[in-house]
Amino acid sequence: MMIPLTDIENGDWVRVVDFSGGRGMESRLTQLGFLPGNKIRVIRSAPFHGPLLIDVEGREIVLGRGIAQYILVEEIK
Repeated sequence: MMIPLTDIENGDWVRVVDFSGGRGMESRLTQLGFLPGNKIRVIRSAPFHGPLLIDVEGREIVLGRGIAQYILVEEIK
């Protein structure tokens, strides 16, 4: 089941499945390392709808929730 990255709890590992934005958004996210099939982890979610700190292939990336909502993921069992 695909869910937006913004719905993932701190510390959870997930797999990138798809993007819901347009081509420009998809291009930007792939440049940052968000490729379908990659495992990523939400390290920290700032309070009051602040940005997310994400582990992407060993790199820490900060994403605003507005962009993170376009990344569709699935939980890793």
